[in-house]
Amino acid sequence: MTAALVPAPRQTRRHAPVRSAADLLREARARERAASIPEAIACYEAAIAAAEAAGAQAVLAEALRRLAVVRHLRGESADARALCRRSHAVARQAGTDVLAGEALNTLGGIDLETDAVADARQNFLRALALAGQSRELRARVEQNLGIVANIQGDFDEAVARYRRSLEAYRASNDEHGCAIAYHNLGMASADCQQFDEAERYFQQSYEIAKHASDAYLQGLCLVNHAKVHVVRGRYQDARQNAEAALAVFEQVGVGSAKADAYRVLGMVYRETGRPALAESRLRTAIELAVSAGSTLNEAEASRELAILYQGMGRNQEALTLLNAAHARFGRLDARVELVHVDGKVAELEATYRAVVREWGQSFESIDPYTYGHCERVAGGSVAIARALGMDEQAQTTVRIGAYLHDLGKVRLPHGILGKPGPLTRDEFEVVQMHPIWGVELLEGVEFPWDIKPIIRWHHERYDGTGYPDRLRADEIPLSAQIVGIADVYDALTTARPYRPAFSRAAALAKIEDRRESWSKAVYGAFCASVAQPGAAGAVVNLQQHA
Repeated sequence: MTAALVPAPRQTRRHAPVRSAADLLREARARERAASIPEAIACYEAAIAAAEAAGAQAVLAEALRRLAVVRHLRGESADARALCRRSHAVARQAGTDVLAGEALNTLGGIDLETDAVADARQNFLRALALAGQSRELRARVEQNLGIVANIQGDFDEAVARYRRSLEAYRASNDEHGCAIAYHNLGMASADCQQFDEAERYFQQSYEIAKHASDAYLQGLCLVNHAKVHVVRGRYQDARQNAEAALAVFEQVGVGSAKADAYRVLGMVYRETGRPALAESRLRTAIELAVSAGSTLNEAEASRELAILYQGMGRNQEALTLLNAAHARFGRLDARVELVHVDGKVAELEATYRAVVREWGQSFESIDPYTYGHCERVAGGSVAIARALGMDEQAQTTVRIGAYLHDLGKVRLPHGILGKPGPLTRDEFEVVQMHPIWGVELLEGVEFPWDIKPIIRWHHERYDGTGYPDRLRADEIPLSAQIVGIADVYDALTTARPYRPAFSRAAALAKIEDRRESWSKAVYGAFCASVAQPGAAGAVVNLQQHA
């Protein structure tokens, strides 16, 4: 008899409890604040899937928006914009204005960080209109409108917006929001050179951010506080802050923020006499900025590296970087929203002039008789340009061209430059090559201003007697004529190895004798400029030593 088999008891599988979309969203936010970005992304995506399955529109809109923020911070801004627009559409369909406003506010933030300031401002204003009685959303939007004002150089509006933001955060009992407002007030205070206030705000923000485990905000406080330390000459403190910020940004994975930290480190090493380290850090800052698509960071890091090269005597490399930075700012400025670049460009052009002036002085030093010549020619040329009614851009072109007009003389034999007597025909033919050599030395360097015609043709004469190309009349660019007559005047009024300086009156008489060398307009503007009170002489011989 066969025994009956007793069936084993059925094993029931234990399923993990299904988590709600809201729970997944809360966990994702916590992981994001702790800088556990891959885990945060996974949680946000799970929250989105759960919300779609459950028809939880509000949670879906918020999860889409929060995922957009993380994607943007990872450099995936196109995907982030799409997520924001989807969040906005979901919220509008659900009739939830505040969440729709949140999506627009986040979209504006992405626009802001990718240099689309006009789009950012419009999205922020649309968000503000949807905020209604939501203190929380109003606080965030006011904060972002403050950033726009700060970028555009309207610091009074920026501070007012930040303070309204801070009040709204306080009314909402939002300590983390207060930390953001403190940080932004620190930025505005630093821009206004109120450094004590800036440091206090950054410290307040950092302490709250640390308590709230917001790694990214901690990093921002550290790097921006480091910039204040640099301005105040506290280089050790600046380095420590920037390195700490870099460690945070490495963890969070924010390329543009890492570029900012490397730029500060480069500035610290430059100012403390460690040029190799400075160059390395600034090069890294530029590469990171390019990778992150941050044009503004790229331009600012390029400017700092140019200043380093200037100090090292690497003037041509400095000019190349400044040209690149100027082009970046120009690309931003071409989009009318970026009014803020005016101040940045002014700083950049001041650096540019300093590099060019220093380079001009460096090649003047080979001939002690001409020291200061380029500076004087530049001053005289700008005075003539003003007398002609030329605009600021044209005046800058003339100034930069005047600083570099004699660059080609670095190739002249010293025996010719310092010769105490008349030049031979062969020697003068060598001298006549210096305008061509000057342009050759700048081959590959593209300038924001059209200065190469000045360098090549400042010795051309209206009557066709000049060199190197025997141009005549209006074939000679106006800027080259201006620098040419200023050059002659300075040469006449400056002592040379072969003659003493002419008096002002004698120099003017000689120029009048050769007035056909320039157009009537240029000659008239020259006479008007030297007649101005305080006008002094400065510029090159009409004859062989020109």
